[in-house]
Amino acid sequence: MHQQGFSLIELLMGLTIVGIVLYWVSPAMAAFTESIQRKEAASSLISGIRHARTLAMTRSQAVVIHGIDGDWGQGWRVILDVSGKGADDRDNPLISEHANGNKLAIVGNEMVTSYIRFSSLGMPLMTHRSFQNGTLHFCDARKPISQLQVVVSRSGRASLRNQKAEQALCER
Repeated sequence: MHQQGFSLIELLMGLTIVGIVLYWVSPAMAAFTESIQRKEAASSLISGIRHARTLAMTRSQAVVIHGIDGDWGQGWRVILDVSGKGADDRDNPLISEHANGNKLAIVGNEMVTSYIRFSSLGMPLMTHRSFQNGTLHFCDARKPISQLQVVVSRSGRASLRNQKAEQALCER
């Protein structure tokens, strides 16, 4: 009689091979997925920073973009800084909010640790009127490496850099 299927041993061997291939491919797939999420978050953050700067200039009023609960990895909010206290004043009007669905490690250097404040001229100025330029690092989840950087210049322009580099701020 002519056989029309697979034997149990052939089926188990096929499943074993598929399992081994998935075991080797899954870490690469996770790293690829994380990379895409970082790029999307960086693009969104640059868009938010540019939006905040444009709002400050068009409304002739200070505007603040800040990390949700002081953490850029959770997302960010754009608010009008009516009182001059920035994110510390809950009565400042909320313009927009972007929450990250997945927790990314995004850390800023000393000047942009938790917020960026744009003056009515679109200049990034801290509340005591000193210039506020800095870099936000998008960190690798497994190593202290900055994969992407959003750089805010003294003029207020934001740019995206794609330079992999060891970064002490990324250590957990």
